[in-house]
Amino acid sequence: MKRFFKTLQNIFSIEELRTRIFYTIGFLIVFRLGSFIVLPGVDPEQLNQTSNSFFGMINTFLGGAFNRASIFALGIMPYISASIVIQLLSVAVPYFQKMQKEGESGRKKINQITRVLTIVITIAQASTYIAATIPAEAILIDNTFFLVSSMFILTAGTVFCMWLGERITEKGIGNGISMLIMIGIISSFPLAIVQEIGEKGTSGLLLLVLEFLALFFIVMSVVLLTTAVRRIPVQYARQVVGGSKKQLGKGQRSYIPLKVNTANVMPIIFAQSLMFLPSLVASAWADQNDTARYIAQTFATFTSLEYNITFAILIILFTFFYTAITINPKQMADDMKRNNAFIPGVKPGDPTADYISAVIDKITLPGALFLAIVAVLPAFANAAGISINFAQFYGGTSLIIMVGVILDTLQQIESYLLMRHYEGMMKSGKLKGRSQNVPAVSNDIL
Repeated sequence: MKRFFKTLQNIFSIEELRTRIFYTIGFLIVFRLGSFIVLPGVDPEQLNQTSNSFFGMINTFLGGAFNRASIFALGIMPYISASIVIQLLSVAVPYFQKMQKEGESGRKKINQITRVLTIVITIAQASTYIAATIPAEAILIDNTFFLVSSMFILTAGTVFCMWLGERITEKGIGNGISMLIMIGIISSFPLAIVQEIGEKGTSGLLLLVLEFLALFFIVMSVVLLTTAVRRIPVQYARQVVGGSKKQLGKGQRSYIPLKVNTANVMPIIFAQSLMFLPSLVASAWADQNDTARYIAQTFATFTSLEYNITFAILIILFTFFYTAITINPKQMADDMKRNNAFIPGVKPGDPTADYISAVIDKITLPGALFLAIVAVLPAFANAAGISINFAQFYGGTSLIIMVGVILDTLQQIESYLLMRHYEGMMKSGKLKGRSQNVPAVSNDIL
């Protein structure tokens, strides 16, 4: 405990770090306040609570703003969608590939295109959101005027959230977009704990202790999944330092860190976005067909066995798909060859690409299986008697995002402490696994 308070003292003794922390807290408070401001012309008492699993996930990311018909009801999600589209285009379209290789100027162009695409997606999603989630009895003004004004306000709210995220990145700590999502998720955690304690009561004290112990070990497992890497040793060829043969520079040794969970949370997001389709399609024929009614009922809840088996299979498939489009072993092998680097015992060129590809395949399978298990854990937690609100923190997208953002934030703070020659936050002096990225790969969308 003494070490913990000493670390806090070191953190707040650095003026720049202290300022960044206060900036981050201030921007996050503004974001949370905005999530409680209801759209003009809406009666909040008449709003329906969304039960759809996909919409429920969005509501969790936005800290309840989705169900409250807030001005931040769409939040940062359109920006996430635009970023995913741009990343996929960067893999498939030569124009975006060229911009990626242009350095800082290319990055600025991509960011500008992402912002414009965000506005387009927000306008499309705003009209759908109003039609699908706000009942007619909750609208207190003219429908046409409400539709136009709300689309404008929701678009402005998303742009403002995007601006907040960029300001947190620039003036605060870490990735601002990820920070906004994390604060939305974690905002429901205290209430979930209170509800769980209220349901169990004093008679269920032992059960509560076991639940928190299980949550602790699950969080530690997700930390291991997030930080686990497979290191491929790399040897750099000797280079002539001077004109004399006696002045040969010693070849350097390094490694390529390949993350076990390269795809991060993207497979869960992709799979979750598809899981509401069976229920939606089957519900159209539910009245005439028993099979359609069964499918509609089965896939309407995330606790059913069929739902979780399908969900897990989709996550495994999307993990391999997303890993394949984000990591290019051929390009990595070519970059190594240009830099006079090689993997010991492996020939440069195609053999190196094949070797890296084989390693990726070997680590992706266990990573995909572990990710699928983590994704379906909330269903098992709910089946074990844990309330739905508290069970969602036992795995899934929410837990992975929270762990990833917290580790990134700790790594940022750690770097400031080490630069100012303060003792680090851990005895090892370094948060391993978070600061290392695969060369030429950007997979941290969130």
